Amino acid sequence: MSADTVADMVLVRKGAYVDSISLMRISRALTEMSGVEAAMVAMATDLNLAVLRDLGFTVPQAGPGDLLIAVRARDTGAAVEEADRQLASFGRPETTTADQPPLTTRSATGTPADLVLVSTPGEHAFAEALDAVQAGLPVMIFSDGVPVAQERRLKELAEAADVLVMGPDCGTAVIGGVGLGFANVLTPGPVGVVAASGTGAQQVTSLLDWAGTGVSHVLGVGGRDLSAEVGGLSTLRALRMLDEDPATELIVLISKPPSPEVAATVREAVGRLRTPVVPALLPESDLTEATERVLRALGRPVPEWPSWPAWSGKQSRTKAIKGVYSGGTLSTEAALVAGKGEFVDYGDDAYTRGRAHPMIDPTLRVEALARAQETDLVLMDVVLGHGADPDPAASLAHAVARTPATVVIALIGTEGDPQDLHRQAAAFREAGAAVFTSNAQAARHARSLV
Repeated sequence: MSADTVADMVLVRKGAYVDSISLMRISRALTEMSGVEAAMVAMATDLNLAVLRDLGFTVPQAGPGDLLIAVRARDTGAAVEEADRQLASFGRPETTTADQPPLTTRSATGTPADLVLVSTPGEHAFAEALDAVQAGLPVMIFSDGVPVAQERRLKELAEAADVLVMGPDCGTAVIGGVGLGFANVLTPGPVGVVAASGTGAQQVTSLLDWAGTGVSHVLGVGGRDLSAEVGGLSTLRALRMLDEDPATELIVLISKPPSPEVAATVREAVGRLRTPVVPALLPESDLTEATERVLRALGRPVPEWPSWPAWSGKQSRTKAIKGVYSGGTLSTEAALVAGKGEFVDYGDDAYTRGRAHPMIDPTLRVEALARAQETDLVLMDVVLGHGADPDPAASLAHAVARTPATVVIALIGTEGDPQDLHRQAAAFREAGAAVFTSNAQAARHARSLV
């Protein structure tokens, strides 16, 4: 085989589990090697197997408990050797009995703790969260894939135990200035947030930060909390908690479209609170409009939300909007505001089984940009902050520059975020995208171009 010949190699490591974030980092490192055209190291879930087939690999028999190493390269042996070297670095470190951390949530609740954060595969999250509730501790469940019946039961038990359950699928929380999950760098201030939406909370709090207004706490309750099945149990408790907080002067309640019956129950409860509440419930208003109402209620000026127009003129032949989102509420909001188009939330459970969230791993959205046509307008979010991709423009801006489609980006973040918002905006604009800090304004701009 000549040095310029490219070959495929797919290996299966039976029963070798590694977490999805580590595998994403290894995949990215292999892709950046000289002579490597494509590389993917992942658990053999149905979704990952389908992605490999889409990339043109011949996939052997494998199950979700098996590890796949797939490379297309001039020197497949060197690429696999590097994958094995990196996989070995994730081996379990040696610990002594003295420094052995607690191995279960139940044992950890015996240590000084104020809150339990659960981030396990969804099928195991209920048991761990239940241990926290029974110990009288509030719990944030980052995990998705938890059955809704388990969520309802857990929140009923939490109500009896007088503790708050945030989640399941709670991606964002800020408690006393400390961010949990995906969290932007926010200044302290008078606004408390109850959010049945992680990225919705990030949009509102980032815009508030742009306006010079900070937050006291952000209490995520999980995207299903205002559904008929769950009944808003955590939302009602979180509202009462913020009502009792002396640092909170105003509460904003954020959710994707709620159950009408549950929304009515929540409004009735809001009427009994001392603290004013501004609802930001889709589709009644978009999140930018709700943020502006918050500012007016506080007697503060509403600024012009920053945006950066595109340098390229690719929009002249656009016909269809394709939403390529990492945040479910942002995707829902964009679809409502745009009024047309096909929208995909790549942060949905169906796309995150066995792989990192798209706010961390850009692979699926890079592939979506590659599939876009010249007549498409791609509308997408890029969410900054702790926990997210440390440099999303490093991979996504190249994909934006290569796609023949017109691209409009909602860049959600603050000037304090570690990714440097202005540098990210400049990179995407240089790649040919129009960039907005307001997702609703990005969707209106997209609608105007089609």
